[in-house]
Amino acid sequence: MSLLHPEQAEFIGFVAPREVSETHAARGPAIDRGYLRLLAQAHEWGGFDRVLVAAYATAPDPLLVAAQVAAVTERIGLMIAHRTGFVAPTVAARQFATLDQLTGGRVAIHAISGGDDRDLAKDGDHLTKDARYARTQEFLDIVRLSWTSQTPFDYAGAHYRVAGGFSEVRPVTQIPVYFGGASPAALAVAGRHADTYALWGETQDQVRELIGRVRAAAAPHGRSPRFSLSVRPILAETEERAWTRAEAILAQTRAQRAAQGLGPAARPQNEGSRRLLAAAAAGPRLDKRLYTAIAAETGAAGNSTALVGTPEQVADALLDYHALGVRTFLIRGFDPLEDALHYGRALLPAFKDLLARRGNAAEAA
Repeated sequence: MSLLHPEQAEFIGFVAPREVSETHAARGPAIDRGYLRLLAQAHEWGGFDRVLVAAYATAPDPLLVAAQVAAVTERIGLMIAHRTGFVAPTVAARQFATLDQLTGGRVAIHAISGGDDRDLAKDGDHLTKDARYARTQEFLDIVRLSWTSQTPFDYAGAHYRVAGGFSEVRPVTQIPVYFGGASPAALAVAGRHADTYALWGETQDQVRELIGRVRAAAAPHGRSPRFSLSVRPILAETEERAWTRAEAILAQTRAQRAAQGLGPAARPQNEGSRRLLAAAAAGPRLDKRLYTAIAAETGAAGNSTALVGTPEQVADALLDYHALGVRTFLIRGFDPLEDALHYGRALLPAFKDLLARRGNAAEAA
């Protein structure tokens, strides 16, 4: 479980080994060490708690990228996406525990079952979605046993059979498990294993409803997970300029997709993207400042909704989610390095100041 106080907020950024986003075509080598170093250090300088290293079928290995991030930083935590099913769980447990020891306890795992059959097929995985989640549950069962069991253990499941499993290397304290997925099969795993359940940037009503379902799934296991929200802040010095920038980012996204020969986005296979598109169908601007047009344009391919405004306005919108129970915010920009610096200079301080002022007001009341 996370060691943060229940009311404390955590900010997670995003690092990639080269510059790429919806508005920036990937260029140069797959790994630009200089860019990766700058991006990691920008997040550490800005006061982020962790950075996410993502995973997809053709990407550089996230565990090794995370090790490089640790080597060029001093304290920032690592949220390492790991696709379950490609590495034996006992081996993965030792890999993560080893890196946790080498980094002084900076590791977290983001367990990914996979939401796109086409991407998974590139690595030879052809299980159905429900079967992948069943495999993830067994994977996390075994990983936790490897991290905690003081004696050799056996495990017999539909996907894994372990005889005399044991690990000499253990985490420094406890490696947090982040997990997402909104289908019934995913929620069953979340209730059993998620230390932090990850939501995308949905409307407040959607977030409230999904938090309730996750808590209900966790209750039989005696667990109380934290909740994370992933969103793309678009900031400017005035609200008008922020919305102008948001519309420019949408135009750049459309131009980039056209340059790549991409037609209308295909209907997504995962429930999380479908939920984002359901929000987008209600309009491009929802709640106080949730912007859904980029999600609609891209088929909600990942974290693709935005909060738009001044740093203080976006901080206020984040606090609305905080009031619903969200304690972790995974944020990244469309200009990854520049936005990470801006978040550190303006958004994180604005959020922390507003949270403290509201806390003081509540105590006084």
